[in-house]
Amino acid sequence: MKRLFVPALLALLLPIASCAPNSNPAATSGNPSGDAAAVKPLAMGAIPDQNPEELQRLYGKLSAYLTQELGVPVEYKPVTDYNAAVTAFRVGDLDLVWYGALTGVQARLQVPGAEAIAQRDIDANFHSVFIANKQSGLKPFQDIGGLQSLKGRTFSFGSESSTSGRLMPQHFLSEAGVKLEDFKGQPAFSSNHDTIIKAVEAGTFEAGVLNEQVWQERVDEGKVDLSKIEVIWRTPPYFNYHWVINPQVKERYGADFTDKVKAALLKLDPNVPEQKEILDLFGAQKFIATENSNYQQIEQVGREIGKIQ
Repeated sequence: MKRLFVPALLALLLPIASCAPNSNPAATSGNPSGDAAAVKPLAMGAIPDQNPEELQRLYGKLSAYLTQELGVPVEYKPVTDYNAAVTAFRVGDLDLVWYGALTGVQARLQVPGAEAIAQRDIDANFHSVFIANKQSGLKPFQDIGGLQSLKGRTFSFGSESSTSGRLMPQHFLSEAGVKLEDFKGQPAFSSNHDTIIKAVEAGTFEAGVLNEQVWQERVDEGKVDLSKIEVIWRTPPYFNYHWVINPQVKERYGADFTDKVKAALLKLDPNVPEQKEILDLFGAQKFIATENSNYQQIEQVGREIGKIQ
């Protein structure tokens, strides 16, 4: 009986041993406690400034890259609108978010310790473009004073919380002496930049304003009918898109995790085909470091127009 008992006991214990904690080092990577059950995916999000298909493709590829670089699972979680991206960050549902300058400031002000860590090379000198339907009679101009020609016209901004589609354009309009009530009827607020292009192209609005990068990409893709629509003014530069990280990641993955995420983003290399594809989808050559202080002007303008209390 004893000879039979030992093998039988081992047979019962082996399945239990195989389920013991730390049996899979990869499952606990980035978790200082070594408790596999405590490992939670890094939740990544972004403001929905383009078509959902474009965003899913981009952030799906970036999630795979960051998962490999950081040694923890990274999941992209889409949100419905700009405000939802800020709310999800505030309540801890998103850890790492790609924001426009305004939403980035809004998010950081609601989460003490949140940090702006990286931006694209193009984001230190970003521009918006005012566009017009050619049948409107509006002509291109070089000086900010030309914005006066938009008085009495139908007009569309981007999302109400968009830096390039609303915040900075309204700032420049104000500098030119143009108020929202000067437009014909109430100005519209479109869901994303692609929507603005199509609405102005169709003549639904005589003019509108959007992110210059999205405009140029759609032109290059042949998705804009330049016989019907044109750029009439390019704004001065300002700081825009950037990554903001929630301080809670340090508790989950270790005190140096923010630095690891920043390093992974800055490491993206256009000479590596898979990484070049990610950078191309972002419309960038590389990511560069940034910091909270770069967005002081954005915060000031946001308070001026009532988007930051």
